[in-house]
Amino acid sequence: MVPIDHDALKHGPISVEPEGWPQPKGYSNGMVGRGTLLVTGGLVGWDAQGQFPDDFIAQVAQTLRNVVAVLEAGGAKPEHIVRMTWYVTDMDAYRNNLRAIGAAYRETIGRHFPAMALVQVVSLVEPKARIEIETTAVIPD
Repeated sequence: MVPIDHDALKHGPISVEPEGWPQPKGYSNGMVGRGTLLVTGGLVGWDAQGQFPDDFIAQVAQTLRNVVAVLEAGGAKPEHIVRMTWYVTDMDAYRNNLRAIGAAYRETIGRHFPAMALVQVVSLVEPKARIEIETTAVIPD
């Protein structure tokens, strides 16, 4: 077991990985944090007027911007995210655009890779939505 650096938690959540496991790419197996919990709802890729771009990558980018906006409204930053769950209606669109998704992610969230899950769904509540993301963040005390 790798010991947790409790002093590091004063600056925000940190990734935890079982000893001997390979480092995952683009996410963490687990996160630990101490502070105030902020949970977002399932956020979709619409703009302030409720309009969706037709393009999958544009929806991903807008959804990530919406995540950051809710985090900021609650006093959090992207680096405080400890968990993200992505729901997509088209797994092929996701898989075929990993490079562009990664670029949009790094542009909006940065190089912070929390514990993540990706789930394909038949549809989302908003008919034009192709992606929905929910997050949990821990704002350090």
